[in-house]
Amino acid sequence: MYQVVRARLSALMRAMCSARRRRAAGRDAGMVTSEYAMGIVAAVAFAVVLYKVVTSGAVSAELQGIVKQALDARM
Repeated sequence: MYQVVRARLSALMRAMCSARRRRAAGRDAGMVTSEYAMGIVAAVAFAVVLYKVVTSGAVSAELQGIVKQALDARM
């Protein structure tokens, strides 16, 4: 009885693993290029927003103040 149950369980696990591999292979086909493109677009958009924030008047003045304080610090 134990060997029959074990054999059926093994067969079921093999079938599930092969089905999962087939689904994963079909799902990922052709998606790599578009994922890279979307990642690059998101990175560029984030860089533009960060550049605009850093070069704005208030942030620029604060950064200059921080650098000036660091340079004027006594060692």
